[in-house]
Amino acid sequence: MRYVYGITSALLVGGTALALVTQSPVIAQVAQNESSEIAKAVPRAGAPESFADLVEQLQPAVVNISTKQEVTLGVRLDPFAGTREPVTQEQQGGGSGFLISDDGYIVTNNHVVTGGPRAEAVNQVTVTLTNGKEYKARIVGRDAASDLALLKIDATGLPFVKFADSSRARVGDWVVAIGNPLGLGSTVTAGIISAVQRNLGQGGAYDRFIQTDTAINRGNSGGPLFDLHGNVVGINNMLISPVGANIGVNFAIPAEAAIPVINSLRAGQKIERGYLGIGIAPVDEDLAAALGLPKDRGEFVQRVEDDGPAAKAGLKRGDVVTKVDGKDVTPSQTLSYIVANTKPGARIPLEVIRDGKSTTIYAVVGTRPPEEQLAGSNFDPEDEQATPDDPKGAADTTIQTTLGLAVQTLTPDIARAVGVDAGTRGLVIGAASANSDAGRKGLRRGDVIVSANRTPVTSSEALAKIVSDAKSAGREAVLLEILRRGGPSVFFAIRVKP
Repeated sequence: MRYVYGITSALLVGGTALALVTQSPVIAQVAQNESSEIAKAVPRAGAPESFADLVEQLQPAVVNISTKQEVTLGVRLDPFAGTREPVTQEQQGGGSGFLISDDGYIVTNNHVVTGGPRAEAVNQVTVTLTNGKEYKARIVGRDAASDLALLKIDATGLPFVKFADSSRARVGDWVVAIGNPLGLGSTVTAGIISAVQRNLGQGGAYDRFIQTDTAINRGNSGGPLFDLHGNVVGINNMLISPVGANIGVNFAIPAEAAIPVINSLRAGQKIERGYLGIGIAPVDEDLAAALGLPKDRGEFVQRVEDDGPAAKAGLKRGDVVTKVDGKDVTPSQTLSYIVANTKPGARIPLEVIRDGKSTTIYAVVGTRPPEEQLAGSNFDPEDEQATPDDPKGAADTTIQTTLGLAVQTLTPDIARAVGVDAGTRGLVIGAASANSDAGRKGLRRGDVIVSANRTPVTSSEALAKIVSDAKSAGREAVLLEILRRGGPSVFFAIRVKP
């Protein structure tokens, strides 16, 4: 379960209804939540006196997921053989999931089956049913943007459940969560829907959640949130908490958002989302005052990507986009949300305020690039420096610990952003700790590490290995070649923390 330390801190590390129930070619299977017992368990008047009958029907379709991943921590020297060998460690994780067909398809969160330094799929996934049977599962597909994944186990005649029409969910509706929180098997909690279509400010196509006060904790990730008809109204995904545990502010991915993704993964299809190629900012109180516009109406265009869909349509920096394809742009219905959920290739109108005058332009929606590519293209060297508390992997941890630097591979987009040649190869510094030797010697966000100890570096693993080798050789510093906007590269001797 993803969670947040502090409500104001950043979230951490979250369509058309299509039938997901399959039938055996020999014996017609019935979904656990189609049983006539459901009607007996929940009276029409409202909540039952007990959830026991409902849970008895649904619990067999909810599974425990455990994962294993071999992670490389570094390398070590064999003094007798004179060779180097990787140092690895097995990391374990897990969460919850639920069966959506009698032949073993299972829905869960992508982050449940993700591990390693670069968010790769884990090496091993084990699924345990409520009857204690264990199965090795394969990952059919993953989608980081929606934080959804589809697994498959080799079995038939399994209990399974169906999705609800989550667009009909209402604030105040009773819901039941079943999952495996904190390593405890098959736990049931109940509560109500606190909000629907909750925007958490993350942007993108899936920044809409069902908020619930149902007790959700780490390990509930990927598990189902049921309505009182026994259908899956949401997929438990994250919580907000100052202590890392449930305080009643929890979020689930709505079924209506999950169904198209799951069906695409099941069919082996690429998931495409709309894209305009712009950088935007909300029209807050100050920006509204400067522009003479009402606040929270539209979004301000900060950046227009060269040759992108927006540039080709004639959108310019300083424009305020107030409507996209007839839909108002507001804090609860952002421009990025509307565009991401528009089919690539569609020609849509954009209502724009430019120099105080309203105009309409038409744009052909492009295809959203991979998230890692977007992260590179949005690199701003002037952003406030802050060393991340959650490095991506062992190599990143090593670099932060020993050099006080956060780095990422330099891409052509980042190179242009920091003012160096687009063909430059190296690592860009994302942050430099003020308490590190690197920080004290003036290294800063946007600097490019071209080489370390006169060896070119293009990955955090390569830099971490050079640092490790230097420490093994008894050296107390490494020589970093730094390239900065508007000048030649310069060498810095940076002390290594033990």
